[in-house]
Amino acid sequence: MSTETETAAAARKLSLPTLTAMVVGSMVGAGVFSLPRNFAQATGVWGAVVAWLVAGFGMLMLAFVFQLLAVRRPGLNAGVYAYAKAGFGEFPGFLSAFGYWASACVGNVSYWVLIKSTLGGVVPGLGEGNTLLAVGISAIGVWAFHAMIMRGVKEAASINKIVTVAKLVPILLFVIIVAVSLRGGVFTGNLWGDGPASAGALFEQVKATMLVTVFVFLGVEGASVYSRYARRRQDVGRATVLGFLSVLALFASVSVLSYGVLPRRELAGIRQPSMAGVLESVVGPWGAAFIGAGLIVSVLGAYLAWTLMAAEVLYVAAKDDDMPAFLKRDNGRDTPVAALLLTSGLITAVLAITLFSDDAFAFTLKLCSSLSLVPYLLAAAYALKISHAPERGRDLLVAGLAVVYTAFLIFAAGLKFLLLSCVIYAPGMILFVLTRRERGRPAFSPGELALAAVILIGAVAGVVALAAGLITI
Repeated sequence: MSTETETAAAARKLSLPTLTAMVVGSMVGAGVFSLPRNFAQATGVWGAVVAWLVAGFGMLMLAFVFQLLAVRRPGLNAGVYAYAKAGFGEFPGFLSAFGYWASACVGNVSYWVLIKSTLGGVVPGLGEGNTLLAVGISAIGVWAFHAMIMRGVKEAASINKIVTVAKLVPILLFVIIVAVSLRGGVFTGNLWGDGPASAGALFEQVKATMLVTVFVFLGVEGASVYSRYARRRQDVGRATVLGFLSVLALFASVSVLSYGVLPRRELAGIRQPSMAGVLESVVGPWGAAFIGAGLIVSVLGAYLAWTLMAAEVLYVAAKDDDMPAFLKRDNGRDTPVAALLLTSGLITAVLAITLFSDDAFAFTLKLCSSLSLVPYLLAAAYALKISHAPERGRDLLVAGLAVVYTAFLIFAAGLKFLLLSCVIYAPGMILFVLTRRERGRPAFSPGELALAAVILIGAVAGVVALAAGLITI
């Protein structure tokens, strides 16, 4: 009987192709379809090339970090959260879990905004994805996905694997058509953007793209988050690197080749999803419709993957007694029902906030990226912490480079999004206090209290800046 049970359990585990599909499915979402406009607003060809080299190298170091942590610390599940807790204590671990969860929720809002913006070209009432009609339809979609995921994590993961294959087809076709149609004169005219041909100007242009590159690479740790479902532990690291290298080539091709189709100023003004406008300029109206259909499939698949990962992080944190006990509840099908309910609830709340945003997609994209930076930095710092042995020189180099890269991203994000992140982190600390009270422990130790005070000060400063109009959404 036990042998049959073990065999059945093994069959329900996720294989290397499925884990890789989760990584690719998590990263290939709304971001890739917005790359031509987002890059053109910030830089020209040279800046884009340098940005992808920097982001590609930095994110590759992060991918290697998650690979080495999966091997060095195989007993740690839920990836980002677990590494932060193991390396720096309960409160930083909680902040990592909460920040990663909030980032996933905000990112999911950007998916719904982009879908409705795409459909807004046909249905004017949907506008840029942040009208009352658009938000209402999106909220219905949120809870429809909620009901589907309630049927079981494994079933949802299998759907994601199919969707990942389907959504790559229009993106690959876009790359081929644009590459064949590239105009040399237009491409060379876009080399430096509108700025001077200087290193200082290039640095500023590259810095302006960093939150965009972070957004499209979010999900590089997808296999790590699902480590408890992996058929073989080594598949976690392999899936992470395979998925990353695949999407890096895809993202760089989409953004750089688009400079050979339209002048930079025209690219910067295209309605989102800008990939649709680029292809339409080459092949006509059917190109926009084709990309629009691909976007909807792609974004819904990414939404599924990110909703699963967000709920998983809360659930595992609760199982480790680092979140309130109510988040441990599941429905007997490996679906964390309470965590999923909280996730869908936050997504719906942020959707409502987009009603007051002038550019809801850009705002949610950058806020999502900012919220992910602290969890990434803590994971990289933990890898650095455990790589001091002489025989681990390669691990030390990789972890050190990943720490430098994530620290640079926080600098590139700027004060605005750091303060807005504090506004979101501050109320989340209520969950930490509830957890401590359930254990009969003080809410904060002296060191934790100091960190909590810094977050609260940042949150107050953020709210004041919002009220004064110094920060807009």
